[in-house]
Amino acid sequence: MSQEFTGTLLVIVAGLFPVINPPGAGFIILSLVPDATPAQRADLARRITVNSFLLLLGALSIGAYVLSFFGVSIPVLRVAGGIVIGSAGWNLLHSSADEKKAHAVPPDATTNLAEQAFYPLTLPITVGPGSIAVAIALATGSPGHGLTALNLAAVGVALLVLCASIYLCVRYAAAVERLLGAVGSRVAMRLFAFILFCIGVQIFWLGLAELLGSLPGK
Repeated sequence: MSQEFTGTLLVIVAGLFPVINPPGAGFIILSLVPDATPAQRADLARRITVNSFLLLLGALSIGAYVLSFFGVSIPVLRVAGGIVIGSAGWNLLHSSADEKKAHAVPPDATTNLAEQAFYPLTLPITVGPGSIAVAIALATGSPGHGLTALNLAAVGVALLVLCASIYLCVRYAAAVERLLGAVGSRVAMRLFAFILFCIGVQIFWLGLAELLGSLPGK
């Protein structure tokens, strides 16, 4: 019983954490709201965490049924998600400080910050197409005998772990930036952007490999 719980928990956390990349998301959100007050950052972190939990829960629970309804396969979703998340990483990798400031949210726009907490700060920056694709793929790999109460409990704990990491990284990104300094923060941003790009390429390749493997004669 404990093995089933631990296995489900580790699979979900290990599968989703690298794609969500909470530290990277925290730095990216920080670059978009550089002048937000501590109170605004705390409110944003709470909103983004709640939105992320609902998105991931929806992807894990009904995502596969939605795809089936529209006739979209998991490999196609992976290819599309990989392209989107890889493009986002590429753009961040090559964006300048001036471009980031141009897209930054005004510091006095409290209402505007609340409106943008879902789009774009949660979707697609924190939980993007790649995360949703991975979540749906994990859900479709659930035990054939059906989900047990233990599986559901493991899914709940895994989501809590992921969302807690999202909250901490978004809430305290400014403190980490001060600790790293200007140069260190830029290096960290480029590193996380490159990791995001690599994750996108990996997701794209997984989907493409499955599609090519399903061709007649393969």
